[in-house]
Amino acid sequence: MKLAITIWIFPLLFPHLQARESAWNGKTPLGSDEPKTFWPFYVPPGAKSYDSSSPLIQYRGLWRHSYFTSYIEGSSRWTDEPGARATFPFVGTGVELFGSQDSKHGVATVFIDGQRVDDINAWSNIHRQRQRLFWKYDLPYGKHVLAIENTGSGGESGIGSVTDIDAIVITKGRYYAHLPQSRPTGQADYAQTNVGFHKDQWSLVQKGSTGVSAMQLAVISPSHALIIDKVEHNPITVGGHPAWAALYNLDTQAVMPLQMQSNSFCAGGTFLSNGTLLNVGGNPVVETFTSAADFGDVDGLQAIRLFHPCMSSNVTDCHVNENHDRIRMASPRWYNTVVRLSDGSAMIIGGSKKGGWINNATVNNPTVEYWPPKSIHGSKGLPIYLPFLVDTLNANLFPIAFALPDDKVFIAANRDAMIYDWRANTEQRLPRIPNGLRVTYPMAGVGLLLPLTPDSYTPEVLVCGGSVIDDTKPAYEISSQDPASSQCSRIALTEAGIAAGWEVEQLPEPRHMPDAVLLPTGQVFIVNGAKSGISGYGNVKSQVGESNADNPALTPVLYTPYAPPGQRFSSAGMKSSSIPRMYHSVATLTPAGDVLVAGSNPNLDRSEIKYGTEYRVERFRPPYMNAERPVAGDVPKNIPYAQRFEMNIKMPSGTNGGNQTIKVALMDLGFITHAVHANSRLVYLVAALSVDGVTLIVDGPPNRNIYPPGPGWIFVIVEGIPSHGKMVMVGNGQGPPVDDAAWESMLKHTIVDQYEASKNKNKGNKIDLPQ
Repeated sequence: MKLAITIWIFPLLFPHLQARESAWNGKTPLGSDEPKTFWPFYVPPGAKSYDSSSPLIQYRGLWRHSYFTSYIEGSSRWTDEPGARATFPFVGTGVELFGSQDSKHGVATVFIDGQRVDDINAWSNIHRQRQRLFWKYDLPYGKHVLAIENTGSGGESGIGSVTDIDAIVITKGRYYAHLPQSRPTGQADYAQTNVGFHKDQWSLVQKGSTGVSAMQLAVISPSHALIIDKVEHNPITVGGHPAWAALYNLDTQAVMPLQMQSNSFCAGGTFLSNGTLLNVGGNPVVETFTSAADFGDVDGLQAIRLFHPCMSSNVTDCHVNENHDRIRMASPRWYNTVVRLSDGSAMIIGGSKKGGWINNATVNNPTVEYWPPKSIHGSKGLPIYLPFLVDTLNANLFPIAFALPDDKVFIAANRDAMIYDWRANTEQRLPRIPNGLRVTYPMAGVGLLLPLTPDSYTPEVLVCGGSVIDDTKPAYEISSQDPASSQCSRIALTEAGIAAGWEVEQLPEPRHMPDAVLLPTGQVFIVNGAKSGISGYGNVKSQVGESNADNPALTPVLYTPYAPPGQRFSSAGMKSSSIPRMYHSVATLTPAGDVLVAGSNPNLDRSEIKYGTEYRVERFRPPYMNAERPVAGDVPKNIPYAQRFEMNIKMPSGTNGGNQTIKVALMDLGFITHAVHANSRLVYLVAALSVDGVTLIVDGPPNRNIYPPGPGWIFVIVEGIPSHGKMVMVGNGQGPPVDDAAWESMLKHTIVDQYEASKNKNKGNKIDLPQ
């Protein structure tokens, strides 16, 4: 028996002697020639770590000590005895367990408040230390008890039986006064819920967590949304490191982490005509000023990440794909905007050549490029210069952009706007946005293309919020207390509308960084943002935590575009949130017809201080969610252009005779990030109810300009009450045209991750950069 104990102890006492993986992705830290081992252990500001030797952890059964410098605080506790248990009482909203993984480890059961919540399998054929083995981060604030019990059973090999504890991290949470009292896990729903059943009352449900901070968001199927963050210490793990992308189940709130290769910090995105989600740009490998320096991620500035259609509710085979050697942008872009065009391709607009804050002439990327690359205007797949993106410096990142029904593109940046004819490469400048208002990062407002109706599909653009802060001011002259703007500006993009200029209205309260979500009813739900300050973190004076902004806007407002001026805004019946949603927040319509709100992270890395990293999910439920709703059926999977199709509708009880108002809405729910809703779109289709009272005869969109080919959602609205959305593919579902010559030209005249290559060149390493 002593010999057996010695054999078990040996790899734990001397983990450096066991086979191990090198640094994840072979990351070589700045100033070093050797890869550095990545350990995901991290204690966010505002959280607290307890070492395995803490007297607060009570051990039952035989637990042994191991000592080595690679352990957290130099020590670990481990057991191979079946039934051995460790318990730890804590007060907070979340708990994380860190330990080791190798071929000697096995399965342990985790209990919270006496309820079994998970079995963790620490078996691995690779030795890893300081690994996050378990996490639970959506508990109600209060007293809880964590228990870990060794099962004595092995992992995949069938021989491992060790459980160890290196450290426990407790998240205490924020805004405790607004959270419900603690109840034992498993005995009650922890959702913070305000339910309104009155006809005109909205309801608010807080339930579920995103796992990674929701900087970017897109609904990718009837059951799931894709969430993308930057590289940071999120509380879920994939492949031995914190994840920065995940799939969130809209129905069950389950989260599956996704493996990402490059740093997607502040990337743009759109769906292509075949349903593939394109996620482009980001940030380089951050080597200073952040604890994410040794994550091992690769440069994301030129990255093109592809998420192919994944319609199953089982998402285990869904992946993000990258191949920088063959699939990349021609130029680096941080804070770019992406628009799907009438041929199903993507136009990638503007951005900065590297991460920073307010744009400037040195790092500005005043160009557009296309994916797949195009041989257009002699570009041979390379970027095309836009004077507009020079004239709008400095605050012109994440431009507001929409594809228009005449196949042109509306673009707004800073205080200006234009219509860009991408086929002719011409700019038509529009009247300046009134009153000196700046509407793009870091003075971010939000823009929407208002609903397009079959009478003439006349485009109107609404831009709300922002700031009048001077974008030439140094950071030390800007304060988190500088007021945001309440201005909304609206313009009809017709000859008469442009001549008349912008119509100005006022939100009930000022906001910058808001989100605006189109509802199937044609109304606009405006949510999130702050009443003062500016976008970003760690830049201005009077920061709150690290936030450049303060005074969160907690009450949504509904905008009714077709109401008379002065009567378009209302917060009647709205529920106010208790969760600040400021920088890096998102909101989207869901297939169910409610609005999902997530995110907020004005921090360099995950934080638990004021305005810390937010993972909770909220659903704002319009009054129609409580009504009997029409049910759409037999919706074709493909919606043709300029052709009729049929579908069925089950009418709510009490509707009869064909006298009710029926609308069919075709919607793009968009790709959302940083208050950018570039591809959000609502097109009302011509529809008529047959004499059988069941069959709807619907005309598809007249052409590709009205609704660019790609995924969409069909909602049927009866007397103002919409059905659940049905996912469709508009057009034939084929990918955008590929110009092989342009693609090869782009590859020939650019290099992989040129920002990183230029840094190596500056260090004296020989790099052949294209001329």
